[in-house]
Amino acid sequence: MTTPPTLLTNYQSILQTFTDFLTVAIHTILYERALYPSSTFISARKYNFPVRQNRHPKVCSWINDAVSNVSALLLKGTVRRVVVVIFNEDMDVMERYLFDVERFPVVDPKEALTEFEAREGQGDLKISVTDIEEQLRATIRRLSYACSRMGPLPEGCTFTVAVELRDQAEPPIGHPQPWIPSEPSLQTGEKGSSENIGSDLGGIKSTPVRLVEAGEFILETWVEEGRAKYHDDRD
Repeated sequence: MTTPPTLLTNYQSILQTFTDFLTVAIHTILYERALYPSSTFISARKYNFPVRQNRHPKVCSWINDAVSNVSALLLKGTVRRVVVVIFNEDMDVMERYLFDVERFPVVDPKEALTEFEAREGQGDLKISVTDIEEQLRATIRRLSYACSRMGPLPEGCTFTVAVELRDQAEPPIGHPQPWIPSEPSLQTGEKGSSENIGSDLGGIKSTPVRLVEAGEFILETWVEEGRAKYHDDRD
């Protein structure tokens, strides 16, 4: 995990701080939801808080690659939300962990290192990482708590990392191709329209985790539990 900058003064520093947090969050979800045996995790510290990190090289490599690909899209300003999705063996959606970055600034990639300038009526936009770490620590703590409050998942669950794009954003296609279209049930359609909204979006139960607000860094996190998770209860 990378060392975050001292101040959030430009978009690159926001991006680095978020992707560092996202890496911690993914490891936390995998541990708390028992996607891998607890023996494959080691104790670590982040934000002056105890966290768990999977130690299997292939798992770590997959997570790092996924976060790197998310970072590339964030740099282009095309991402609305980053989502960790857990599926059962039949590829039904069990849980979705959403990280809403829609209120991140949209910056030309060439200007990612350009310092923010305060608009009229705003204060200093340079936010100390020490200030934001307290909020990120609280988010990881609440995320861990939310995971622990949910019932166990069935055997054989898998996970992936998905992105929901901003309106009019071009899909990330090309070669090599790290991204593939999500299942129709997870397609968002156009914002503000009820047409073509995936049946698995929204889930049957939603649990807010935390809203982080620090200058230009505004991140909302919540958890959705899928309808398939409660299927047996309805039968």
